[in-house]
Amino acid sequence: MVQDLKMMYGRLKRWSNQSNCYYENHTRLTTIKKIIKVAIVIHIAFVVLMGSIIMYYDKHNPSNTPLMYYRAYINNYTVKPVQCIPFNKIPDDIKKMVISIEDYKFYKHNGIDIEAIKRALIINYKVGYRMYGASTITQQLARTLFLLPVKSMIRKYAELIIALEMELLLDKDRIFELYLNYCEWGKGLFGIKNASYYYFGRNIHNLRNDEKSRLLAILANPIIYSPYKFKGSKLITNRYYILKFRYYTYTKYKSMRQYAITQ
Repeated sequence: MVQDLKMMYGRLKRWSNQSNCYYENHTRLTTIKKIIKVAIVIHIAFVVLMGSIIMYYDKHNPSNTPLMYYRAYINNYTVKPVQCIPFNKIPDDIKKMVISIEDYKFYKHNGIDIEAIKRALIINYKVGYRMYGASTITQQLARTLFLLPVKSMIRKYAELIIALEMELLLDKDRIFELYLNYCEWGKGLFGIKNASYYYFGRNIHNLRNDEKSRLLAILANPIIYSPYKFKGSKLITNRYYILKFRYYTYTKYKSMRQYAITQ
């Protein structure tokens, strides 16, 4: 009798453990499903919201951006109002220089340049630190218009989603126009028109080649550097020399060669 009771108790205990394990697994699975559903809903809402704003920006220029508010209220910078320039009013050589130094495949990719990412990873690994980035102009614009300068995987993911949406909903020239008018060029300084007047006191149409090269070189880190203060940065100095000598030397060579051919 005692032996039978012990066997029954053992069976009940095993059954209880199995039931508890099943209940715990079922509860865990239910929780995971709920989290996934919530994540999907948030993701869809984010995509729809960003898409709506992007479509609005197709015809309208924003007066302020989250980054501007962040610089004003968190960094305590004096943010100057953006002065927008239509795309067709921006000098062609500035457009070509920006493309050459920031994203030479801008008019070919769909917002993300996989080859540039691979190349940056290899270079950064060789030099031992993050020397080069791989963000396209579209990704940079996504950060400027919609995100805050707080590095995280979630922010990077949001940046990629927004960049892909921009490429779907906006013309390339409009993306480039917004980039040149809203990219950060100093502490509280946004847009190429503001930057030109702030640093050189002249309209962008009146800048010398050296001034254009210096102005565009600091786009890599405009908070730390200014056009006349590279502070020994190899990256900014290298960008300056590429723009100053390689770009203009090549352009001048092409012009002279074309002139010689037509004579």
